[in-house]
Amino acid sequence: MVAEPYTADDPETRLALFDFAFESAPIGIALVDLEGRIIRGNAAFAKLLSLPLDKVLGTHFRDFTYPDDIEADLILFQQVLEGRRDGYTIEKRYLRPFGEIVNVLIHIAAMRDRAGKVVRFISQIEDITHHKEHERQLAERAAQLELALEAVRGGFWQMDILTGKFETSDRLAQFIGGPTAARLDLERYINRVNVNDGAQADLTPLIAGKLDQNVAEYRLDTVYGERWMRCDRRLLRDGDGRPIKIAGMAIDFTEERRRIETLEETARTDALTGLLNRRGLSIEFATLKSADGFAILALDLDGFKQVNDAHGHAVGDIVLQTTATRLTSAVRDRDLVARTGGDEFVVVVAGDRSAGQAAAERILERMREPLPIDDGTADVRVSIGGIWTGEKREVTELLKEADALLYEAKAAGKDAVRFQSESRPLG
Repeated sequence: MVAEPYTADDPETRLALFDFAFESAPIGIALVDLEGRIIRGNAAFAKLLSLPLDKVLGTHFRDFTYPDDIEADLILFQQVLEGRRDGYTIEKRYLRPFGEIVNVLIHIAAMRDRAGKVVRFISQIEDITHHKEHERQLAERAAQLELALEAVRGGFWQMDILTGKFETSDRLAQFIGGPTAARLDLERYINRVNVNDGAQADLTPLIAGKLDQNVAEYRLDTVYGERWMRCDRRLLRDGDGRPIKIAGMAIDFTEERRRIETLEETARTDALTGLLNRRGLSIEFATLKSADGFAILALDLDGFKQVNDAHGHAVGDIVLQTTATRLTSAVRDRDLVARTGGDEFVVVVAGDRSAGQAAAERILERMREPLPIDDGTADVRVSIGGIWTGEKREVTELLKEADALLYEAKAAGKDAVRFQSESRPLG
């Protein structure tokens, strides 16, 4: 025996199904008469109003609508009565007892008889209070971000790794090219970067997924002239960990950099390593005493650029700090150790020629040990050019002679020492 398919043609069955759906709905449902009075509501509707259902029946919807929202609702309600529309959707506010406000989204539909005449309305009401609060918070944060961006020069950019598409924000494009500038693609953006800073602006480690974020500093040609930019770059990955997008925030920090440069010029020590800087070396050398003369060692790191480019400036800084520690440990407390440039160092040994040569050999050996970095070790070594002199002259003049020997050491294959026993004139 085959069961007959279920139908709801029976009026009683249809009414029972309607009643069940009406009462069990998770959102508020109300039937409204042609005057706007509530003639039936479900439990979810009463909960929205924080009133017992028997207190709701017979009230007009304007009695619990926030005063500023009544007029718009009444206009739409009247348009349905006049046959100009079949229903409407509106956001408004309900006013609960004791003044509490609930944000709701209401869908109103006209219920008509067989002749097409409106006999009542059915309303579906959703509580969107949390949604509106979330919208408010987002709008507030957007306004705060907009204010923050107005206070700085620069802007955002993003790159889709899968398609290779790169695009600046309007604000960054206008900072670079002026008020009418269009957004820049990667080629046009890179063309604005100072040619000497290309390695710092390189995105390869992020694209390859080797880093999740880093900070780059480079010079950018803008409508305000060449400016120093600090760019915070962050990698976004998909659910499987694959790189999909890079987002960057570039901010003009030229004035800050100039202040730092000024401070470094007036200070005697290097902020990163704690060693003497060029100015400090000159001052300390002027007062250094030795009856046996002085050895001047000019040092340059081999392989540092590759580590810095592959791993970023944060790792590069660790390499420089570790180098400073190794140089200091290779000489006596009275000897001078300075960082005079990016990966350029100077060691002054108070003593005879053999003392200077021995110090150079110790430094060479210690720098051959792998340097620890975050994801393993780095192979960074050193080339050294050294002179010995019994005549105390300006350290800058002596460094020119040591630098000439340093270049010879590098030309010979690096990771080596070239030492001249006597100070020799240039030319």
